[in-house]
Amino acid sequence: MEKSPLQVQNLTLSYSTGKVFENLSLEFPSQKLCAIVGPNGAGKSTLLKASLDLIEKENGVAKFWDSPLKKVLKKVAYIAQRNSIDWNFPISVLDLVLMGLYVHMGIFKNINKADKELALNTLKMLDMETFAHRHIAQLSGGQQQRAFMARALIQNPDLYLMDEPFAGIDMQSEEKILTILKNEVSKGKTVVVVHHDIDTVKLHFEHLTLINKGVIAQGDIQSTLTKSNIQKTYGQVFQFENLNS
Repeated sequence: MEKSPLQVQNLTLSYSTGKVFENLSLEFPSQKLCAIVGPNGAGKSTLLKASLDLIEKENGVAKFWDSPLKKVLKKVAYIAQRNSIDWNFPISVLDLVLMGLYVHMGIFKNINKADKELALNTLKMLDMETFAHRHIAQLSGGQQQRAFMARALIQNPDLYLMDEPFAGIDMQSEEKILTILKNEVSKGKTVVVVHHDIDTVKLHFEHLTLINKGVIAQGDIQSTLTKSNIQKTYGQVFQFENLNS
């Protein structure tokens, strides 16, 4: 049986406002486009951050292919929420993308011509090559997200963890990123996305995790995206066409 790219066991974590998770356990399947969905404050972003040791856990462990993160760090790429990024940091789009190579070669190795060509080609995949020498603060929201997508792509990971990558971006950017993510899955990669739009999830994703300070339901889209599960997750009835009861 293929090892899960991310398995969380008995996660317990609290903020000053109260407990977020208590003994939460879940895992994601390999080579799937996976969505994590739930209301604000449900713990979606917290789940990713805790798995990556970006915030402290009270209890529990996250394993990547049955290994601790530090042993497989090169195989995992993380894209944080846009509102958590310092857009005034003095860096160009090209330099931002090149940072994706540091996990493989270290931060002190000199960037060569081949590295820059690879970065430019990666930006071209996202229709961003003309912005290579712009400061990241000069980009629109969708362009910023595509730049961070390019940084993740150049890393060539086996697992993408993405926190609200489609929030506040234009439809063209969303479609471009979704196309690339599906292509990555077709190459054997796994993509886990925190998302909020049920309609997009229904159209494009293969696996769904519904959470609200605990796992409400998890599985393939057809069996998990039901009116009953949505109501349990959000505590209210949503009107969506073609959802099972």
